[in-house]
Amino acid sequence: MTEATVTGEGIARERSVALRVLRRVEEGAYADRALAAEVRRAELDPRARAHAMRLAYGAVQRRRTLDWLIDGAIDRPAALEPAVRDILRLGTYEIAFSDGVPDHAAVDQAVRQARSLRGTKTRSSARAGVVNAVMRRIAADSPARLAELERGGAATAALQHSMPDWISDRLIAALGAEDAVEVMRAAAEPAESAVRWNPLRGPRASLEAELPGGWATDPRMPQAYVLSGPFALEESRSWARGLVMGQSRASQLVSHVVDPQPGERILDLCAAPGAKATHLAALTRGAARITAVELRPARAEALRQLARRMGAAMEVVEGNGVDVPLEGGFDAVLVDPPCTGLGVLSSRPDARWRRREESLEPLTRLQAALLGRALELVRPGGRVVYSTCTLIAPENEDVVNASGAPLDDLSQAYPDLAHPRLPGALLTLPHRHGTDGFFIARLRRPERS
Repeated sequence: MTEATVTGEGIARERSVALRVLRRVEEGAYADRALAAEVRRAELDPRARAHAMRLAYGAVQRRRTLDWLIDGAIDRPAALEPAVRDILRLGTYEIAFSDGVPDHAAVDQAVRQARSLRGTKTRSSARAGVVNAVMRRIAADSPARLAELERGGAATAALQHSMPDWISDRLIAALGAEDAVEVMRAAAEPAESAVRWNPLRGPRASLEAELPGGWATDPRMPQAYVLSGPFALEESRSWARGLVMGQSRASQLVSHVVDPQPGERILDLCAAPGAKATHLAALTRGAARITAVELRPARAEALRQLARRMGAAMEVVEGNGVDVPLEGGFDAVLVDPPCTGLGVLSSRPDARWRRREESLEPLTRLQAALLGRALELVRPGGRVVYSTCTLIAPENEDVVNASGAPLDDLSQAYPDLAHPRLPGALLTLPHRHGTDGFFIARLRRPERS
């Protein structure tokens, strides 16, 4: 990262952090981990941290569109140094997609960053000149170019909303063009900021006293708080006490659909990192017998530590959910399997660039195997909840239909979330419901005859 180290003056600290995150992502790091490390290093306050996240995540998410704008404004785009391209991505994001930043300010910051890259004075001046010229051209031309993409509808949606073509095609096939385009649009916007109160560790008033003003609740998920301002969650007293967990409302809905009851045996077959497993414990005030399965030892140990911090009693079992030795007869089983995550792209900015279409078929085989195992482990008449944070049919309704198990009609309780093509199942869509995109179905193992 030596050539991307910013040392110049007059550059906003959050912009310097965002640039370092972009450089680390280009080198293979995950955006969320890179951001967390750079924010700690820079000791940013919550507001500056939120700004750095918007810049970094926005530039990573919109990379395809930003590169299209940049390449159209320069004679030899292939000759751009990687660090200079990242500076241009940040500046172009501010001009084209970030409200409240005047074009001249975005240009000035980009030029300062270009001058601050390590190198000779002559090279520094040359970089600054290129960045200045390209940024000014983008400021003049980008509104018309983006408007042209908007007029293209579904045909240009992948480029407009910075999505790989295969993901765009899959979403259109699963949701129809109108909803697919809106899902892609939402995937480039900030994700819902929501937390869950944990009653196992204290009254909600203690959490509310620490939350930033302007939060809202959801009557269907009484432990959920939707935040309107920045909140340094993992630095809060509530986090340290186990009183709060970051979790979207769609994710919280899954545990409500499981409907755990005191005294029941509950299995979470793919449990880490543990948001849903600890929620199941909270919903029963710790009175259910919960078993949580996790394949990787390090993640299993992290889950145990989370459960202890949140006061959630559970047995953590290490192994593959497909064949890990377990005693059957569970009252309820949750299957939240690995998936493409196409419903949570706004909170995982680099995920769209890491996913590969060729991985879809082995993924769906694993999902089907996990659901089949769950139906074996649940007692006759027991319930199995199959949930994913993706939106395409091969991972959702196709897996459920192939199981042959009957479905409960969840649309009776959640009519506005009813799946459009699988009666009884639920589908949350970011642009319609303001939360993550989730698929949820509750199946029953038939009673013995």
